[in-house]
Amino acid sequence: MYRWEITRAALAQRVFATIRSRSYDQAAATADTLLSAGLTTLEISLTTPYALEAVTTLVREVGDDAVIGAGTVLDEVSARMAIEAGARFLLSPNLDERVLHAGHRYGIPVFPGVATPTEAVRAMELGADALTLYPATAYTPEWVGDVRAIIPQAALLPIGGITVSEAPGWVAAGAVAVGMGSALTDGDRATVTKRITELLDRLADTA
Repeated sequence: MYRWEITRAALAQRVFATIRSRSYDQAAATADTLLSAGLTTLEISLTTPYALEAVTTLVREVGDDAVIGAGTVLDEVSARMAIEAGARFLLSPNLDERVLHAGHRYGIPVFPGVATPTEAVRAMELGADALTLYPATAYTPEWVGDVRAIIPQAALLPIGGITVSEAPGWVAAGAVAVGMGSALTDGDRATVTKRITELLDRLADTA
């Protein structure tokens, strides 16, 4: 797929999961639960042990049925390693021009972190495919609405601390999607499946 096609697929459900686990096995089990529940986009944080191996395995298993990315990509070296592992997108809490260049060189979308309108504009000038707002707990949906009032082309992705009940409010305010972690993954398989099904229904109805 082209970079824009990957971006569109990654954000299609307007929510994606971020997996930051204590072990490879835990990350793999969490990913399996989420994907089985119907979620189609997730990213494995590089802070997870053997994260790149988890990315490679997941990409091989799901093929084009889901979009698997790498998160917490802080520098060019990490970006290149994640791409070689098969990551379909790169997500960062920071804005590093070299990460953007590495991703785009190989047709991989990059979602760098921004914290201000100035950083948002700079990231867009560098070709960012979407803009990570982390941690979302430091902001509000109203902030997203205010920024998009003056920069309507800013594709903002709040992530970090967002709950299931809050997620639709962020999207309604103008976020193109939200990233969620334990708020999605806590609980047994049946609980997670029910939670994701209900959230996807709510997001689909959000204008």
